[in-house]
Amino acid sequence: MTAEAQSTTELLLSRIRDVPDYPKPGVLFKDITPLLADPEAFTALTDALAGLCAAQGATKIVGLEARGFILAAPVAVRAGLGFIPVRKAGKLPGATLRQAYELEYGTAEIEVHAEDLAPGDRVMVIDDVLATGGTAEASIELIRRAGAEVAGVAVLMELGFLPGRSRLEPALAGAPLTALITV
Repeated sequence: MTAEAQSTTELLLSRIRDVPDYPKPGVLFKDITPLLADPEAFTALTDALAGLCAAQGATKIVGLEARGFILAAPVAVRAGLGFIPVRKAGKLPGATLRQAYELEYGTAEIEVHAEDLAPGDRVMVIDDVLATGGTAEASIELIRRAGAEVAGVAVLMELGFLPGRSRLEPALAGAPLTALITV
């Protein structure tokens, strides 16, 4: 890791607040709202993610509902790329592609506007946290069903004690998965 990357990581970590016993006893919640409120830290995060998009030759950015929108939209502006929201099913008007996926407690569905992705697009998926990987895996499937290519997945934080990375690696088919922070 370069000195600049180490400095960015330290800045980001210093702005993530631990909230014990939230949302239930025994859980240590990682709150990113202090990072978002700090213009220096939010800019550093945006720049780091935009750099990953450039390095992978991304042409569009997908943000996953809901906190992924907060991160991906400014990255798209910074990188000069289009931003495409991947939403929970039933939230987008018009023609959509929909993908179901398994959760630890059931199933869910996400969707994207069918016309927003096309063959030739190289799409970077951005989200705040990689936990079990279900939503990211489903978004990769949506991108490919639209005929686009997955440039990679980038997250602010990976929860290394959960199986998200191992779940995503087969779906990524060699595309990179980058976490700026692993806890």
